[in-house]
Amino acid sequence: MNLTIIGGSQGTGAQLAQQAIDAGHKVTVVSRSGRGPAGAQIFTGSATDPEVVKKSLSEATAVAITVGGSKDNPQQRTEVTRTVIMAMNDVEVTRLIVQSSLGAGDSMKQLPALLRPLMKVVLAKPLADHDRQEAAVQASDLDWTIVRPSGLKDGEGSGNWATLTTEESGTLKGTVQRADVAAFMLSILEDAATFGKAYGMSKA
Repeated sequence: MNLTIIGGSQGTGAQLAQQAIDAGHKVTVVSRSGRGPAGAQIFTGSATDPEVVKKSLSEATAVAITVGGSKDNPQQRTEVTRTVIMAMNDVEVTRLIVQSSLGAGDSMKQLPALLRPLMKVVLAKPLADHDRQEAAVQASDLDWTIVRPSGLKDGEGSGNWATLTTEESGTLKGTVQRADVAAFMLSILEDAATFGKAYGMSKA
């Protein structure tokens, strides 16, 4: 698998890049900073630049978007995602995994009840960006999967997590390790059964 990670220099993206390299995959990272794990091919630049993104996809068989938000641009995730989708269509790469957030789209019901009012107020702008991001993904003709983690934490992964599609009943917990989110994303890269689905995710 040749995996291009948009936003792979830190956070979940860096975890995903390292885990993919350790598993023997070829990894390309796109980041503004030019940083990335040893063994990855690095493209330095903005993921809203169509030429940068298209070049990073030249050998890709799958793409993961793990970009964070920006105080200067409340629509950063949406703009990056739209740029990536257009580039994927141009180079005919079809597999896309996107890290969103629990609470986005139709997943608010999966949050612990006490967290729902807080999320709606404190994270209103990021969730609005995620909503637009998800809408762009779902409107595409790609083989997409959306992963919606709860509160992200650093540290070693547990290897033990819970996921729910929006068709499933139940609630998730308030946190999850970034390493576990990365491991889940890597585990479903080639799983056609996950195409066209969105998964809420938390620690077990």
